This record gives sequence, structure tokens and C-alpha cells, in this order.
Amino acid sequence: MNGGAKGEGREAMGRDEDEARAGAEDAALMARVRAGDEAAFAALMARWEVPVKRLIARIVFNVSEAEELAQETMVRVWQQRDKFREGAAVRPWIFAIATNLARNRLRWWRRRPTVSQQDWSETEGGRREAGGGGAEEGARRLEGAERAGAVRAAVAALPVELREALVLFEYEELGQAEIATVLGCSVKAVESRVARAREKLRVALRAFI
Repeated sequence: MNGGAKGEGREAMGRDEDEARAGAEDAALMARVRAGDEAAFAALMARWEVPVKRLIARIVFNVSEAEELAQETMVRVWQQRDKFREGAAVRPWIFAIATNLARNRLRWWRRRPTVSQQDWSETEGGRREAGGGGAEEGARRLEGAERAGAVRAAVAALPVELREALVLFEYEELGQAEIATVLGCSVKAVESRVARAREKLRVALRAFI
């Protein structure tokens, strides 16, 4: 094994150890939350409100909606704490609540034809950044913004079930078993959804490949 491979192996091992430590800390907090400990809930919310907001924003493509739904997710965590199964992983359980809320909000939006897609799709990623620099730097920045915009549009165009699986796999870096828990489906279904989402993105983004 060369030095690069060894370095990558150590980095992966370090990530695994960090995730295991974080999982154990979440489990300890959740045990206290189930017992009605409000201080533990505040600590759990501090750990997960931002990741939940990021996840929801990538599903609904609307920052203000993501902020509201992230807060609602944490309210549901407290309200449904008795439903949490002791020994279960905390992250998939919280993400399942968040994903369900995001999915329901999208369904609500589709029943409101008076709301335009442009009004709905307001994400932080869509805001342009001002900056100096020469023509070459400006061209690179414009090209990067164009590519990022194309990726956002392609992800937004995916059917919701494919978008959810892709976001959880590619952006949140959950394993397929965790995603199956979040989405309430089989691991095989997760594998199929991610593959179909990737293929649709490949077709949509062929000009940038």
C-alpha cells in the first residue's frame, strides 16, 4: 500500500471514529430527552437544527421554508420522543421526521397553483456574489455559477422520491441502510432511486460533463 492509500485509509478511519463518537453522544442525549430532560433537548437541537435545515433546503429549494420546517422538525422530535426506539440511531430518526415534513410541504405547494415556481425556489445558492477581479477570474466565476445553477435546476427537476434519496446519499453522505430507514423503504429501493437520479442528472448535465 502506498503512502497516499495509507493516508486515505487513516482519514476514512478517523471519519468512522468521529461518526461513532457523535452517534454515541446523540444516543446519550436522546435517552435523556426521552426522560423529559429539556436541557438535553436544547443540546440535541443545537447539534441538529442546522443539518436538518440544510437537508430540507436541498429537498424543497426554499430557504425560508427550510428554516420553518427545521424548527417544526425539532418540535416534533420533542413531541414524539416516546416513539423513539431505544438503541436506534438518532440521525435517521430525525432525518425521517424532516423528510416527511419536507415532502408534505411540497405536496401542499403543488395544490396551490397561484404560487409560481420562481417564487417558491429561492435558495441561498441562487444569490449572486459581488466581487472584483479581472476578466479571466470573472469568466471562471460566471462559469462556476452557471454550472452550479444547472446542477440545482437538475436536482430540483427530479421526482421527489429520487431527489430525497440523492440528497441523503450524495450530500448528507448517509449509507444506504440509513437512507432506507429515513425513507421507509428497502435498501434495494434506495440503490435503485440513487442510480435513477444519477442517470437523470447525467442526461440533464451532459453539456457540463
